Amino acid sequence: MTESPQPPGRTSHITIVSETFPPEINGVANTLRHLCHGLMARGHRVTVVRPRQRHETTGTADGPGDALFTAEHLVAGLPLPGYADLRFGLVRKRTLVRYWQDCRPDAVYVATQGPLGVAAIAAARKLDLPVISGFHTNFHSYSHYYGAGFLEKFLCAYGRWFHNQTAVTLVPTGRMQRTVAAMGITPTAIWSRGVDCNRFSPRKRDDDLRSSWGLRPGDRAVLYVGRLASEKNLQMAAACFERIRGIHPAARFVLVGDGPLRQRLENRHPDYIFCGIRRGEDLARHYASADLFLFPSKTDTFGNVVTEAMASGLAVIAFDDGAASEHIRHEENGMKARLDDDDGYIDGALRLTDQPTLLSRVRTQARLDALDLSWQAQVEQFEQLVLKPPTKAKHHVLDKQSVSLL
Repeated sequence: MTESPQPPGRTSHITIVSETFPPEINGVANTLRHLCHGLMARGHRVTVVRPRQRHETTGTADGPGDALFTAEHLVAGLPLPGYADLRFGLVRKRTLVRYWQDCRPDAVYVATQGPLGVAAIAAARKLDLPVISGFHTNFHSYSHYYGAGFLEKFLCAYGRWFHNQTAVTLVPTGRMQRTVAAMGITPTAIWSRGVDCNRFSPRKRDDDLRSSWGLRPGDRAVLYVGRLASEKNLQMAAACFERIRGIHPAARFVLVGDGPLRQRLENRHPDYIFCGIRRGEDLARHYASADLFLFPSKTDTFGNVVTEAMASGLAVIAFDDGAASEHIRHEENGMKARLDDDDGYIDGALRLTDQPTLLSRVRTQARLDALDLSWQAQVEQFEQLVLKPPTKAKHHVLDKQSVSLL
């Protein structure tokens, strides 16, 4: 489905601040790639402020050949604990103030909550620039998966302080909007995600790739795409697949992605197929060549892989959260279970595996529903939100509870 974006009546200069950006591979970077492309297609000037990635040494550069942005400003970065391939940015407020005095944007969007985001918000306030933020990552929930659950209250307080300094916080789903409201973050607005249905399509199915996985016609390929990390609840994915294989011994489990758990998983499950990181058309082939898609995460704010799997014609099994809560209708275009119902999650996967007619119907409907998820519509909505944010009466400061936690 080809989209023809129409430029807005007035073009603007929009700055995006993020501690992760393409070619890094994660949901935030993927979302920002589509956002930058879409904004520039609508005639806007887009600049990006981000940390220098491991392979880079320059400070400021023109946009790359694929025109993700007009220009960028790179700052120093250090590895993020637990995510050595990602970095958080380090920059002084006054550095950004000088940069934006020379290259003043019409609006600033801060996509991540790290030190770079703090400096960007402070600099934008100093220059009286409109600034909004995005709630892309559940860092407070991640703490339980890294032996630091005692930090959850602190991280919630920090998130409340951080986001309440901006005019509005964008969240991807209604469920997440209720979650951040309970944290005391206000106001919020829903800004969802689209999916590229030209790239992710059942037409990319590759029988040779399936054969390389050891599959015969009619065998089931069960797929996971994402980081191999503790917060992704991969033990549930493995438990679910083992139940599937107990009934269908020829089924194979294919994992696309990398992360700190990969070596442990490979040692424990040498018969699983670990494909590493895949990009572009190669990633699309891997999606389309599978049959079922396991998304066991209970911490993702959205989960772009869910809609990519739907667009590829896969039957998605997920918990009722993130993208699944918005786009999956149980037993119609996928299967979903309550967050506290692990048995229901596995039962949904077994039903799809055992009932070919149900599986076929769900896969067909998933593709049809994905065709309605336009990135163009999401870019247009972002444009309205970032250029006309609500006005707050005052900037928020740390409340007494936050001070006590800090």
